[in-house]
Amino acid sequence: MSRQVVLDTETTGFEWQAGNRIVEIGCVELLQRRPSGRTFQRYLNPDRASEPGALRVHGLSEQFLADQPRFADIVDEFLAFIDGAELIIHNAAFDVGFLDHELSLLAAGHAPIRERCAVLDTQLLARERFPGQRVALDVLCRRLGVDNSHRSLHGALIDAQLLAEVYLKMTGGQGDLGFAEVLTPSPDRALPANVAVARRVQRARPDEVSAHRQRLAEIAKASGGRCRWPGESEG
Repeated sequence: MSRQVVLDTETTGFEWQAGNRIVEIGCVELLQRRPSGRTFQRYLNPDRASEPGALRVHGLSEQFLADQPRFADIVDEFLAFIDGAELIIHNAAFDVGFLDHELSLLAAGHAPIRERCAVLDTQLLARERFPGQRVALDVLCRRLGVDNSHRSLHGALIDAQLLAEVYLKMTGGQGDLGFAEVLTPSPDRALPANVAVARRVQRARPDEVSAHRQRLAEIAKASGGRCRWPGESEG
């Protein structure tokens, strides 16, 4: 699918069935497996306190969240951002369960998430690639060389950004191609489908060719030898 949205949530607890609610939603848009620069992030007032275990994970206090909008206030904007995309989620049953619960609490009828979007669970993907090994997001970051040193607490947007890099590395070895540099909120920069962009072909300098080959070697190593480019003709 050409449009994907990497999504994560933070919640007041670990089970929506116990009345827990979402306190943060974070999304990162990918177009043709590249970051578009569009993100969606909102803190939410859950109208309840977080359980101690959940509070230790995200650190969002009841006082801070009291001034934030409620899910009903941002639902239309959120659904417009994700509708029609393939959602990339780590442990999708957790996040989708909470999102469907939030939708069910609204007065207006809203279709469940899986009726709006295809869902790809990267936790299941990781279990297939790394059988018998731990597949938590932090573990995958270390295993795949994704830098998560800037994160001290979990946050929905930062975790979505990390997951985007992990997903790209697991599925194509492209998680380190300058991705982090553009994962910041910005206006929609996608061009209309009928706009053509002219490009001028310019030969690479010898130093650029050398740097390019070194980069391909790094990607090949990170992708477990599944990078095709080094073996292809350079003519």
